[in-house]
Amino acid sequence: MRFRIGLGFLVLLSLCFTVKSQCIRSCDLALASYFVWPGSNLSFIARVMETSALTIGSYNKDVVPNRDSVQVGRINIPFSCECVNGNFLGYMFDYDVNSGDTYHTVAETYFSNLTTVEAMEWFNSYSPTYIPHSQLNVSVNCSCGNSAVSEDYGLFITYPLRPGETLASIAQNVQLDETLLQRYNPGVNFSQGSGFVYIPGKDPNGSYRPLKSSSKGLAGGAIAGIIVAVIAGVLLLAGGACFGFYRKNWRYKPEESNGAGRGPTGISVDKSVEFSYEELSRATDNFSLANKIGQGGFGAVYYAELRGEKAAIKKMDMQASKEFLAELNVLTRVHHLNLVRLIGYCVEGSLFLVYEYIENGNLSQHLRGSGRDPLPWSNRVQIALDSARGLEYIHEHTVPVYIHRDIKSANILIDRNFHAKVADFGLTKLTEVGSTSLPTRLVGTFGYMPPEYAQYGEVSPKVDVYAFGVVIYELISAKEAVVRADSSGSESRGLVGLFEEVLNQPDPKEDLRKLVDPRLGDNYPLDSVRKMAQLAKACTHENKDLRPSMRSIVVALMTLSSSTEDWDVGSFYENQALVNLMSGR
Repeated sequence: MRFRIGLGFLVLLSLCFTVKSQCIRSCDLALASYFVWPGSNLSFIARVMETSALTIGSYNKDVVPNRDSVQVGRINIPFSCECVNGNFLGYMFDYDVNSGDTYHTVAETYFSNLTTVEAMEWFNSYSPTYIPHSQLNVSVNCSCGNSAVSEDYGLFITYPLRPGETLASIAQNVQLDETLLQRYNPGVNFSQGSGFVYIPGKDPNGSYRPLKSSSKGLAGGAIAGIIVAVIAGVLLLAGGACFGFYRKNWRYKPEESNGAGRGPTGISVDKSVEFSYEELSRATDNFSLANKIGQGGFGAVYYAELRGEKAAIKKMDMQASKEFLAELNVLTRVHHLNLVRLIGYCVEGSLFLVYEYIENGNLSQHLRGSGRDPLPWSNRVQIALDSARGLEYIHEHTVPVYIHRDIKSANILIDRNFHAKVADFGLTKLTEVGSTSLPTRLVGTFGYMPPEYAQYGEVSPKVDVYAFGVVIYELISAKEAVVRADSSGSESRGLVGLFEEVLNQPDPKEDLRKLVDPRLGDNYPLDSVRKMAQLAKACTHENKDLRPSMRSIVVALMTLSSSTEDWDVGSFYENQALVNLMSGR
């Protein structure tokens, strides 16, 4: 991106340097005042705001009587208040695009004016007239307070102003003094009906949190000047200019941490090669469409030949720095035959990860893509076994334990010998052995999420086990994780429910045949299919504690893949419920 030097740019640039020098660390938590419109529901709002209905309910006990309903009006939603790349306080949400979405609908409706159309256009490269089915970066600003005003308040609400509101009405509604609100928002006209202000907020116990002395947001003078710019609709553009300026000059340093409280530190890249942008550009013919072999939620993938080796290069925007660091962290520490191998990286201009090239594409393409022969049943069992081995390794043989969080057929790559490798570790979370993480922001792909994660944000290795069960159902049926009931897509059903309805029958054989990939014809052993389906059912059990471990799954698949052994694996399982399911009891 080239900047035209002028007075306006110099003003923005001076603001960038001011923010960069003072936005050092975050206050971790902020609240967003979200206006619930008629017809919306809590599940949708929680998904958009990357949280859970249970968490929202804890901050809105008077207006959210249960997880299934919510009154029209304002609710407060907690979100992370971070120092984004040292430039401004806020958080970058990931929004999954649906058909017909525009920057206007996303900013004004789905995010309830917590961001602006201008900010959406700045942080995303898509044309306003065409937004593909991908992910959008949605920035929401926040405040950590101002000790020059008061040290009694350390939790703040980002509050979008609505027509008809005034300083007096807002102060009366939140039961705070008008003078206090105006001091936190100097020069702001509360009656303008647009923009947003910062208001002290309460925690789930109904108490105001004091300002932490260790929390450093923006100094009082900087806040005063910047908030005026925000309310005038300028700060998000200025913040975008800062972000763009610094993303051109930022370089990843291995010794730096992944952000305070946000993940691992001291990432080692000794086993990976650092490539220059020029070398990657030459190898991909300047990232031409002819070399493009894939598109994911965090970037495009290009084919290249680098230093005598075939490679796949993922090009990511600077906004995806968290995902970039997550993959770099995992793949420089974890090495296994059934995990994709990282060759190197580059951090010039954009973020680049260089992987080994896997010739046969991904499992989703083989199951549902055109122009490919159907995968024989024996290959499908082998692919399941390979994938399970890769997951078992990161779950049970690494310290700390890694949880992938985005297992799906599109993230399982197939090599020339039809063996599988697990890929795309951008959402990976680490935890201690045997522990279950606290609720976290919702990431991943719908259709593969277990109930405890989709509803409460609870993360454990059993999140991957559930998703792996969905992949097994895909291997059997070649259907997508969410099955569209009609061509319009207005009705849909999860693959888990579709199979459970059949497997719960006293004799499921005939209806199970109807779910098998029709391209297989009669070239499959029905008994083997039934056992695979029972394994998938165990993996997708509603109760995470009754799901098998990846180690148990590997043993089961090893037995199934062997034509010389019977399906008698009771001695291998520590989970009696799984034994009963596998034997049909």
